[in-house]
Parts: sequence; C-alpha cells; structure tokens
Amino acid sequence: MLTAAPHTAVPHALGPLGSREAKALFAHAHAAIVHDVESARAYLYQLEALLAGAASAPSVREPLPPVKPASVRGGLQPWQVRRVAAHVEAHLGRPIPIGELATLAKLSNGYFSLAFKVSFGDSPHNFIMRKRVERAQALMIATSDTLSEIACDCGLVDQAHLTRLFRKFVGDTPLGWRRKWRQRD
Repeated sequence: MLTAAPHTAVPHALGPLGSREAKALFAHAHAAIVHDVESARAYLYQLEALLAGAASAPSVREPLPPVKPASVRGGLQPWQVRRVAAHVEAHLGRPIPIGELATLAKLSNGYFSLAFKVSFGDSPHNFIMRKRVERAQALMIATSDTLSEIACDCGLVDQAHLTRLFRKFVGDTPLGWRRKWRQRD
C-alpha cells in the first residue's frame, strides 16, 4: 500500500528527471491530503505509475485506502468499504454492476447504493468512472499506449468515452493533459 510519512524521501533510482517528477507528485499529494483526498489519491496513483515504470521499482497494485475508512451512520461498515474499494480497483478493466458490489457488501442493491453514497460521497457509478479516469492518468504517464488502448484497458468503450469522462473529472482532454504532463520534464 502506498503510504508515506511527511518527511519520507523519494527513491532516486529513477534518474534526475524521474526523481524530480516523483518529488513533485509526492509534494502535491502531501499538500492535498488535508483538504482534497481525491486529488491526493490521484497524485499517489501517478507516483505509483512512475515508480512502476522504473526498472528497479516493484510493480505495486494495491488499492489506496478508501476516502472514509471509519463507519459513518447510514454508510457502509469499514470492512465493506475496504472490500468494495479493492474490488473496484481490481476489476476496472471490465463492467462492474452495482449488484456485484452489493453482493460483496452483503446488502440489497438499493440500500447498498444509499450507504455507498454516504461512505464515499459519490454514487457507485461516478466513483467507478472516477477510478477509471485515475487509472487512465496513471497509464498515460507510465506508458506510450494510444488513448484508445488506454480507454479499453480502463474498461471504457472507446477514446470518445474516455474524453467525455476526462473532461468531466479533470477539466481537460486526455491528449491535452498528457502533453502538459510531458512538458513538465
């Protein structure tokens, strides 16, 4: 699992450019963790992708902890939150029906949807789509795959679907975001 103490150093096995990029991602994640957990999570996924691309770094694919690990009145129990979040992370490349997640949490579909929204602050569908966009961002950084290949790897129908979701959640097109990201080097 990716966790870091406030003063943890970033490995230098990436070389000077990768190390600078990793340090910047770590700094952004550290600054955002207090006020914007979702942004911090996105930065950590990008850092994970960068480290996974380094020859000396192991490929880690454990999910980050969910947004609200503690039980919330009307929400999911902590074990349900962990189980559902891990399942979503593990199966982003294929359709994930609400019924499948409800079964994992041992709840009816209707109650699961309400409890999910209380626990995660978003509907199950939007949560899954956001995770797919985060995975796409990580792949755009770590690979040189085409956007249509990345869209398919993330469980999206096509590049147009990726573009619509990307604009909704990130505020930019995937190609524009990827170019801006590469210009940082």
